[in-house]
Order: sequence, then structure tokens, then C-alpha cells
Amino acid sequence: MVTIGVYGFDGPAFLDRLRAADVRLVLDVRQRRGVRGSEYAWANSRRLQAALAGAGIAYAHHPEVAPTTELRQLQYAEDARRGVGKRSRRELAVAYARRYTTEILGSADLTPIVSALPSNGAAALLCVERDPAACHRSLLAQRLTERYGVTIEHLHPL
Repeated sequence: MVTIGVYGFDGPAFLDRLRAADVRLVLDVRQRRGVRGSEYAWANSRRLQAALAGAGIAYAHHPEVAPTTELRQLQYAEDARRGVGKRSRRELAVAYARRYTTEILGSADLTPIVSALPSNGAAALLCVERDPAACHRSLLAQRLTERYGVTIEHLHPL
């Protein structure tokens, strides 16, 4: 399994990176499947799904492992306190990580995600942040490794 964020890619480079990692399934773990800014319009749900289908890559949305609006607001408040933006964040707030792990991962049934992993190729956990340490997908990936022995590689823009 791999993880990937939207920031730092354009549409073609994103698809190229997925192909290079032999990704066969994208697991979208965003609550809101839109991205602000015209440069990332390609990552909005309908456009992304169409591009993935054209590349022969399956898509599934898993909102049950997405952070709630309240949790995202907690992270945004910490970002504001630190003077960093969502696109430049390098790490998650400790309180956010603790609450996401307890409130979301603590009750999430991850079996459907693990069961959907392709037998050939890889699956990718998708969110928006460039740096996995600045995104809940790193916490989800860690849980999948701990509980199911899933090996994780974090993809970055080249």
C-alpha cells in the first residue's frame, strides 16, 4: 500500500506517480472530496474519478476514516497558532492526532479496506496534504500496519 497527497502534483504527474507505483486502487479518505484552487481542480471527486478510470485505476471513497469537520477545525486552529497554512504544514497537532486515533480509528472497521486491497499492484490512500506526517492518512497507514501487517510507502511529488 502507498499513500499520496494532492498538493505538489498536477493531474498528469499525479497519474504518472500512481502508475510508477503500480497503483490499481485509490482509496479516497477525504471527508470533502474537493480541493480549493484552480490548480487542483483535477483532484475534485468527479474529475479525479474520470481521470483514474481513464488510467485503468479503480476508485473507492472511505468517509468513515475521514476526520470530522470538528477535528479538521482543531487542526486548523493549531495551524493558525503556529502560523502555518494547510499546504505548508509539516506535522499534525498532538491533540488532533490523539483525537483522530481515538474517535475515528478507535471505532472504524478497517476490514473492508484491507479486503479490497488488490492481489496484484498496490492500493493508495489519498488525501490532500503533500507531507504524510501532516495528514491523517499517516495515522491510518500506521494503524493498517500495526493491525494487519500492511506495508506502507509514502509517495511524494518528484
